[in-house]
Amino acid sequence: MKKEKTEGKSSEKEVKKSDLLNKCIKGCKKNPWMIVSVVLLVALLVVAFVPFGNASKSVVGAKVVAFAESQGVSASLVSIDSNGNFYDVVLDVNGRPIPLQVTKDGKFLVQATALEVSTTQTQQASNVPKSDKPVVELFVMTHCPYGTQAEKGFLPAIAELGDSIDASIKFTHFFLHEPEYTETPVQICIREEQSEKFAPYLTCFLEDGDTDRCLEEIGIDQDKMQNCIDNKYDDYYKEDSVLSEGYGVRGSPTLVINGVQASTGRSEAAMLATICSAFNEAPDACSSELNTANPTPGFGWETGNSAAAATASC
Repeated sequence: MKKEKTEGKSSEKEVKKSDLLNKCIKGCKKNPWMIVSVVLLVALLVVAFVPFGNASKSVVGAKVVAFAESQGVSASLVSIDSNGNFYDVVLDVNGRPIPLQVTKDGKFLVQATALEVSTTQTQQASNVPKSDKPVVELFVMTHCPYGTQAEKGFLPAIAELGDSIDASIKFTHFFLHEPEYTETPVQICIREEQSEKFAPYLTCFLEDGDTDRCLEEIGIDQDKMQNCIDNKYDDYYKEDSVLSEGYGVRGSPTLVINGVQASTGRSEAAMLATICSAFNEAPDACSSELNTANPTPGFGWETGNSAAAATASC
């Protein structure tokens, strides 16, 4: 009887693990950043307590692709390599590389998120090269909740500094959220061909993500925008992608100042201080008192003070 109960409990645990994986991956199809807080925890528990029975690379690679396709995602395997208790997997999803990790038994999927950042790619703001007119680039995905959070701190800071910096918002060389495939062309074409309306449009968009409403309210020339999307967007986005890959961008948001990745808080005040650290001689605007509270992730202009949200990324 004891043996039967033990086997029953074991079977029940396996079912719960399977259900959790399926629910998480389905959720991550819409919001991939959620995998950091849910699946990563599960994976860490598995690593700590469960011995692995390794499956071959070919079996695991095929399983990941099959699972992605079962969730309605068109994917192909780019590479799979051994890394400790995991396989590092790169999938091609609609032409974009998506890095993942899979436990070697092929049962658990984890988004690859580096906890140790290479010093050759990222330096603290204090080590960013100084210049008379800093070049400041914020790389985001349009629907990454942490990218939109950073934009809400970034926009007031660069508005305060005005022409004393060369500031821009650019887009990562990969997408993780379905709406980004339609919204990114809109934002890039406004940025490139109706630049005076880009900040007002983005300020509106960050309220609730309503593209149509903001196009109307800001008075975007939609015929001009559509012509750009049809004929020029690919070239504009390629320029962003080349820079994103060249800087080693691995997540949204990523702040780059004078060609070097810089760590920063996401409040208006933190963004201002980080950018101002890159001046040879800081302008008077660097003494401005901006909001010190972090914007909340996602849409809406509310603020909060979650330390975790202030460092998370997609």
